[in-house]
Amino acid sequence: MIRRFSVNFAIFSMVFDALLVSFALFLADYFRPFLNQFNFIKFLPSNVHIPNILYPLFITIWVFVLNLYSVYDGRKNIKVTDEFISLSFGVILATIASAGSLYLSFRDVSRALFVSFVFLAYGFLLIWRGVYRLLLRFQSIKSKKRRVLIIGAGNVGFEVREQIIKHAQFGLSLVGFLDDEVDTPEVKGYLKDARKIVEEFSVHDVIVALPRQAYQRVNQLVSELHDLPVRVWIIPDYFSLVLHEAVVEEYAGIPMLDLRAPALNDYQRMVKRLFDLVFVIIFSPFILMILALVAVVIKIFDTGPILFVQDRVGENGKIFKFYKFRSMVVDAEKKFHTSLDEVPQFINVFKGEMSLVGPRPELPYLVDRYELWQRKRFAMPPGITGWWQVAGRSDRPMHLNTEDDLFYVKNYSIWLDIVILIKTVGVIIRGKGAY
Repeated sequence: MIRRFSVNFAIFSMVFDALLVSFALFLADYFRPFLNQFNFIKFLPSNVHIPNILYPLFITIWVFVLNLYSVYDGRKNIKVTDEFISLSFGVILATIASAGSLYLSFRDVSRALFVSFVFLAYGFLLIWRGVYRLLLRFQSIKSKKRRVLIIGAGNVGFEVREQIIKHAQFGLSLVGFLDDEVDTPEVKGYLKDARKIVEEFSVHDVIVALPRQAYQRVNQLVSELHDLPVRVWIIPDYFSLVLHEAVVEEYAGIPMLDLRAPALNDYQRMVKRLFDLVFVIIFSPFILMILALVAVVIKIFDTGPILFVQDRVGENGKIFKFYKFRSMVVDAEKKFHTSLDEVPQFINVFKGEMSLVGPRPELPYLVDRYELWQRKRFAMPPGITGWWQVAGRSDRPMHLNTEDDLFYVKNYSIWLDIVILIKTVGVIIRGKGAY
């Protein structure tokens, strides 16, 4: 519905990026002789410059790759984190492609010059987007706002209002609501007053957020407004059934509403998975040492199995085998565990069944008792630790832990994962229980 970029702005972004890439290459070439003072950089005469053909070549590669990573698609980059991730991955691929083109053509180009160019180009592309976002935020306060009228003062309508207030940078101004049953100061009239209110307040956008039983009024509303310069948007009243968010996608060429869309987009999922794998690989010697040591201790004190294996519910309700040390107690599932018991869960992380950080891996019989709103926590992979752990861990009732999980799902970022991991270390050191 709300797009931060227009087609014209996308074209402007491509042109401006091309100029910045060209400028970064020029600066890297111009200042290359100054790098000769460093002993680890090969001396290069000041009269040696890069071939001019590299300017259009690099511009083409970078703009093409950034477009490939949807950097110019405003619908996918409304959030600053989404734009940062898509730009960063685009720059990485553009760098590889540029280096490959040099290897196949101009191998004599200074490596120090190329590295300088990459950092300059990435910095320029990052800075101007940050400045633009700040200007957009300040401008939205002063500029003429798009006036919005919401049809329906129910839960969905009020959720739209909260989003409009939260995202002030989009320059939207709420005129009010129309509703036949709710009577509050924000309700400007009944549904039959739609045309009058649109004309009176010069409304730009009408958002229909009616409950399903009132959908017979939609055709009438659209007919009444069809000759006015106003855009009409309809929010299907299916969001009570949505586990995280609904996404419109094509299925067999037909636009459909996906009510089980995952909480992570492709970039976020890739970054999160890479983060998990890198962490596990780096700390694998330490993890393996603990696994071996605790396994030996368990065998010394008890002849039972080393691992406690249990079914747990993962992402999208998928059942997986969950590993823990048995803690030298046969009925370990009925007792609180130390954090060492959770080390085998790194096996689940490596297999992709869990993540380092995420919602709690729940027991199936508890999930059977869940209400629909609680099932939204399965929109992401479960984690060894999570917001539920650093904000209270197992000391809190199940339904409050679920709210912690939903907070994490709604506010996910890789930076939040890092913060939670750091806080988890403190929680373990203080010995404040574990799940």
